[in-house]
Amino acid sequence: MVAKIRIGIVDDHPLLRQGVVSALKRISDFQVVEQGSCADDAVDIAVRFAPDVLLMDVNMPGDCFGAIRSISSAAPGVRVMMLTVSECEDDAYAALEAGAQGYVLKGVSGPELVQAIRKVAGGESFITPAFASRLLNRLRQLQEHERHRIELTHREEQIIREVAQGLTNREVANKLGLSEKTVKYYMTNVMQKLHARNRVEAVTAARRQWEVEGAPSADHDAQEKPD
Repeated sequence: MVAKIRIGIVDDHPLLRQGVVSALKRISDFQVVEQGSCADDAVDIAVRFAPDVLLMDVNMPGDCFGAIRSISSAAPGVRVMMLTVSECEDDAYAALEAGAQGYVLKGVSGPELVQAIRKVAGGESFITPAFASRLLNRLRQLQEHERHRIELTHREEQIIREVAQGLTNREVANKLGLSEKTVKYYMTNVMQKLHARNRVEAVTAARRQWEVEGAPSADHDAQEKPD
């Protein structure tokens, strides 16, 4: 007798969940062992029933990504596969980083879902192909950015942002309560890090970086030189 693939399903939309359950129950080697509707249910099902594959939605009550991490720790034999409408790359990265082995978009055909579950149950990873290409492109962009990212200290960020507003060294010094000599020191560091020959090039390079990554965290560690 062929061993059945034991499946848990967690989704807070009852009609959608029941539709998936009904479809999977028609597959001879599939067995739906339990259902749930929130992140806490996902952890409970993983620990109590130990399904081979646990299907989870991304957008449910509770901390879904935290639940995936908990499952990876408490029930490492359970392979989590996201079944979701979310095409947000950040959601996919968060789920995969937390330990999910699959990311499948709802709307997938029945045979495609069956194939995905079998692959994940067999130890492979599976991502909806069209979405996988987008994730790969995004990953390449992030890797490219990381290679060229320049780390500035909190104080250096403060000063170059004021300079980008058109302030002179003396005006920056007055605004931040520093000496003009200290501002010149930081600007020299900034220009060296950004490989800029002057203030205009430094501002241009800094703006390119800000456009990619957004504003830096306000609690970025400062490594400041005393006045």
